[in-house]
Amino acid sequence: MRQAGRYMAEYRALRQNYTLLQICRTPDLATEVTLQPLRRIELDAAIVFSDLLLPLEPMGIPFDFIQGEGPAIESPLRSEADIDRVRVFEPRESLGHVLDAIRQITHELDGRVPLIGFAGAPFTLASYAIEGGHSNSFALTKALMYENPSAWHRLCGKLTTVVADYLGAQIEAGVDAVQVFDSWVGALNAQDYREFAQPHTRRLFEAIDGRVPSIHFGTSTGAILPDMRDAGGDVVGADWRTRLDDAWSRIGHDRAIQGNLDPTLLLGPRDRMLRSAADILAQAGGRPGHIFNLGHGILPMTPVENVQALARFVHEQTRT
Repeated sequence: MRQAGRYMAEYRALRQNYTLLQICRTPDLATEVTLQPLRRIELDAAIVFSDLLLPLEPMGIPFDFIQGEGPAIESPLRSEADIDRVRVFEPRESLGHVLDAIRQITHELDGRVPLIGFAGAPFTLASYAIEGGHSNSFALTKALMYENPSAWHRLCGKLTTVVADYLGAQIEAGVDAVQVFDSWVGALNAQDYREFAQPHTRRLFEAIDGRVPSIHFGTSTGAILPDMRDAGGDVVGADWRTRLDDAWSRIGHDRAIQGNLDPTLLLGPRDRMLRSAADILAQAGGRPGHIFNLGHGILPMTPVENVQALARFVHEQTRT
């Protein structure tokens, strides 16, 4: 989860000369950043370096990253007229730089490990576009959703069309699996999830149509894990707020599970981190289909040595 980033000195060195968006839009730089973690950490897959907001700008929703604050949408969507102006586009043209990066990374990897592509789910992309950035309450998103369901579904329909095409293009370019990030969908209760998010996410996974394995991830989703499973994905992610064994029983053992160490444990004593990892592995019980991972992304202040130690430990404990 968020393999590359500010916790790595080599990434910080690049960021002294390039913005995040410049790296995302330059295949050579995106390739370099994607490969950086693999040179230092025993990882079982690579994740293409990109950002889930990239489809928004070609849709007429420009944004930038504000240092210390995260993404900021230039003109948030606040009305039906705003939503009607949102465009559907061809990702093979407007996001061709991501596809070029995938082709370069695949060539560099030469089959050593699989490459995972990704995109944001409709609810999460819509919430960024409406809120103007990150939110704790998602009040503006929910207000529009409740007040004007038809406009909400039109917006999510456009996002679903674009993201489905974008993931299809990533598969064509050579990724071995795709992950759909519904990072903020845990803000919804189960009833609202089924009404406002699930139909669009289901359509997204139906478009992938089993061409490659798919991962469905969100945070704070303990209350909606069965509904996420019904929306789609060969693998469903669980964050650290729910025990892995409990999450898996709710998802169903006919699906794989990804998770779910608390990322803040990598900031503390190493022995506590490894005990917690061992507990998660014990909950999995050696059952096929567990992808050990963090419950969300690596935090910027994480010591690289702890990430390395965690990966080594998991491999030592699970090697047969």
